[in-house]
Amino acid sequence: MESLPSLSALVSPLTHVGLVVMSLIVIWALTYVMDWLHKLDSSASLGEGTVSFMEDPTSLEKIQLPSVFGPAEKYLSMIMPAYNEENRLRSGLDDTLRYLQERANKDRTFTYEIIIVDDGSKDHTVRVANEYVKKYKPDIIRVIKLGKNLGKGAAVRKGMLCSRGQLLLMLDADGATKITDTGKLENEMKVAIDRLLASRSATTSRQQVSLNDIPVAVFGSRAHLEQEALAKRKWYRNVLMKGFHFCVLLVAGPGIRDTQLFIAHHRFGSTISLSFSCKGPDEPKVFPLSLVCWLTLFQLIELAIPVTEVAVTWTEIPGSKVSLLSIAHMLFELVLIRMGYGFRVWKIHRKAVQD
Repeated sequence: MESLPSLSALVSPLTHVGLVVMSLIVIWALTYVMDWLHKLDSSASLGEGTVSFMEDPTSLEKIQLPSVFGPAEKYLSMIMPAYNEENRLRSGLDDTLRYLQERANKDRTFTYEIIIVDDGSKDHTVRVANEYVKKYKPDIIRVIKLGKNLGKGAAVRKGMLCSRGQLLLMLDADGATKITDTGKLENEMKVAIDRLLASRSATTSRQQVSLNDIPVAVFGSRAHLEQEALAKRKWYRNVLMKGFHFCVLLVAGPGIRDTQLFIAHHRFGSTISLSFSCKGPDEPKVFPLSLVCWLTLFQLIELAIPVTEVAVTWTEIPGSKVSLLSIAHMLFELVLIRMGYGFRVWKIHRKAVQD
């Protein structure tokens, strides 16, 4: 009578079969992910990409929107994404305009524009914004309507793509960030430019180059407020803060701790960061703000563009919402970036650097 095979003899074949099955499942799932990445990149459903005009609320005349890839006409473009900000937009705009006008009065070379991008608001955000357009004229304040809610990332991208400034600045409409900290970002950018010039050539002076010639990016950071925040904020907000810093560390290394507060990009750097699709910069895609930040930071590092961080004043505004799932979502986005670029589904258009 033949003896039955031992349990150990059966385990080994079963283990191999299990590994093969798991490998097939992973490959099968990966094909779906890759297909989704391609669809994400080539999607033509982005409403912001089809918006090419803005309307003058006084004359109702349609005005052609400019392109960030054209020559700069202003020194500073301030992009303000807005979604259902009817009650907070006025105070944010008043503070911002007061600061910008004071700078313009002191320095006649300082020119600016404010681009309010309405992300499909369901309240009277557009009506409030148009009140300021009527008062200050479309050359100073512009309102772009996306038509439907596409997310903060889409709103920021659209505003930057239609900007005219040498420097591009994103500022939230709720006024959480102190507008006067703009000067800190600019000063840090000038220091970074001088440092870059000094490393390139002793014969190249600051006066011989334009801001448009040098790629530099500066991120406003709340990281210096961490200890104070730990003592005052709820435990789950502290967990989210630590998790976010960990995600930034994975992308940027130890030099940058915060990216999402308010981002000042040199126009040259912004042009690069806005052109990460396979089809080209004129066909932007839908990405949430956090993914836009990760993509921007990843590309800047890949292209060896100097990235620096400066502390800014920030206040937590009542009514802001957080999600305990946001850290998992950000980690998922980091995986997407590694897969998208690692498998060459997404590409960095280095031609933008040369041009």
